[in-house]
Amino acid sequence: MPQLVFATSNAHKTEEVAAILGEGWQVEDLRAHPGVTLDEETGDTFEANAIIKAVSGSRGVPGLLVLADDSGLEVDALEGAPGVRSARYAGETANAADNRAKLKAELGKLPQTTPFTGRFRCCMVLARDGEVLHITHGSVEGCLLTEEVGAGGFGYDALFIPDGFMETFGVLPSETKNELSHRARALAAMKEQLASLA
Repeated sequence: MPQLVFATSNAHKTEEVAAILGEGWQVEDLRAHPGVTLDEETGDTFEANAIIKAVSGSRGVPGLLVLADDSGLEVDALEGAPGVRSARYAGETANAADNRAKLKAELGKLPQTTPFTGRFRCCMVLARDGEVLHITHGSVEGCLLTEEVGAGGFGYDALFIPDGFMETFGVLPSETKNELSHRARALAAMKEQLASLA
């Protein structure tokens, strides 16, 4: 079974990727490789940060395929924020609840004459031995709520309703989310490349 190292310690993300790829892949993350450290994310785009993670991570596990993603939420009314700072929106030590609280506060300052539109974006980068092999992108459009609905998912999921649905990612079943999320779309585009390298 081909092995893939996902350059994250986020168990939620790893579970999502493993579920989407299916049983044909052995998906690990950095929890299985505690000696691997990723370079600091200094890019100002999702792609730049994903490249940093994939390249630095792949140097730590010679010969193995390493997949990295950088993703986040863009809110049109906030000029694209939180964007690449989605994971650190409320500060360098912020957790997901802190970030959601800040987003709700920022949206609460704005007049809501129309729905707050936005999107989740994801860039995925595949690398091996410090070399980038392939890059894909995925996004999902939707609108933002000012109050959380649902306890599922992670990050900003409980505040985001994808287009065509009436419920947030915090309510929708994981099977549905794994078909239409930004990460699912970026990974779907990556699957062909992965299959050719397996």
